[in-house]
Amino acid sequence: MKQDLRAVTATFEDWLFTSALPLWWQSGADHDHGGFRELLGEDGKPAGTFRRARVQGRQSYVYAQAGVMGWNGPWRDGAPHGLAYLKAHYAQPNGQFCTLVSERGEVLKPDTLLYDQAFALLATATMLKTMPERDDLRAAGHALFDSIVAARKHPAGGFVETGDKPFLSNPHMHFLESLLAWCEVEPDGIWGGWADHIADLARTKFIDAEHGFLREYFAADWSPAPGADGHVVEPGHQFEWAWLLMRWGKLRGHPEIRPVCRRLFDHGCRGVDPKRDAAVHAMNDDFKVTVPTARLWAQTERIKAALMLADGEEALVAEALKGAATLWRYLDTPVRGLWWDRFEPDGHFVKEPAPASSLYHIICCIDCMRNAVK
Repeated sequence: MKQDLRAVTATFEDWLFTSALPLWWQSGADHDHGGFRELLGEDGKPAGTFRRARVQGRQSYVYAQAGVMGWNGPWRDGAPHGLAYLKAHYAQPNGQFCTLVSERGEVLKPDTLLYDQAFALLATATMLKTMPERDDLRAAGHALFDSIVAARKHPAGGFVETGDKPFLSNPHMHFLESLLAWCEVEPDGIWGGWADHIADLARTKFIDAEHGFLREYFAADWSPAPGADGHVVEPGHQFEWAWLLMRWGKLRGHPEIRPVCRRLFDHGCRGVDPKRDAAVHAMNDDFKVTVPTARLWAQTERIKAALMLADGEEALVAEALKGAATLWRYLDTPVRGLWWDRFEPDGHFVKEPAPASSLYHIICCIDCMRNAVK
């Protein structure tokens, strides 16, 4: 079965290195005005729209991670491309980045979101892995982190998100991901203690103590949010948190987290539609599907979680291979290097431009596959 996984991994890696990364650098990067575009059309050409801060951070991460993975393309040009654009067009007086600008770089929404800052931190740490001489990146990462703590630290633990739903698990997930990336480049720094703090918040508040699934929305004391929001369960996030907490446990020496992660994974599998073999977008906490569309990102997280948990368990490797077969269907597009994002219950993919934000999920997944077959 590991030989099967090795062959599948090689296929995905070839798609990434020879098609996706070159295409999204050639057409997905704005070489005239800077930054990364949000969308590429079905013909592989840019589709004009606004530009979210998270896409700039994600795409910078993608090309930095491509360098870590040994891609011989222009990752040294791609990795700083989005971060430079963030600094030039999104920087706000509070030391953080606003969430949205126009194609011309004009601020459309000055709000600063924890979610967006997390990806700037992740990209910066990943660049430092391959560019350790860049002390400016180190300083920028520390300054951004300090501004987050100063502005967002919540008395009940964790951090407050901007907007009318400020108590969310999802921004903490990506913040934890960025903290672990910083742990790898500065193992003796401040990052490990903060990673432990977020992991403990997830274990004690985000994850239901009785049933072991993870919720999305909360009240100020981190109890489930009132009304329908408090019942939302996303299969993709069960997988993503399982992968991330397992990674935290291995890095920080907490093997006791494994059963927690296995329960999360099993709950995520309850959201896999057997007809499409694809993880749906959302359920309620009674596990009845509420949003049956299957987004691409959730499929990558299913693979990552299965492989992180597998440790030689063939049933989990088999689950990863099933997930990979499903994911490949999303990548089967007329222009190689693009993808479909939304898979509908009747079995068709929505024909629409490919969102740049998905490449972050895809490269993370392929890297996890590579690590599993080493």
